[in-house]
Amino acid sequence: MPSFYLARCSDNSLYSGSCKDLAQREAAHNAGKGAKYTRSRLPVRIVYHEEFPTLADAMKREAQVKKMKKEEKEMLVGGGCLTKNRYCRQLSNSCLECTNVRSF
Repeated sequence: MPSFYLARCSDNSLYSGSCKDLAQREAAHNAGKGAKYTRSRLPVRIVYHEEFPTLADAMKREAQVKKMKKEEKEMLVGGGCLTKNRYCRQLSNSCLECTNVRSF
């Protein structure tokens, strides 16, 4: 299933990417065959992902997330959700403000 993902690098940075197979992509990163950015920050671990019907949709989401500040990306990893183009501080699967339920 095509997915957008955030990977935690050994230096605590987050790498954004998209792929068709998460397990295969994580293995490629850790074998040094992933992105140039992650090669010097091994090991990496996928800490967040969203599934999409097409790889193109996953890549659109990747482009959106790459524009976010690290704090906003950390909110995604922690379980926050998007409401009115701002991130909730509610760290659970169900946000009371926007009634958006996310699956992790």
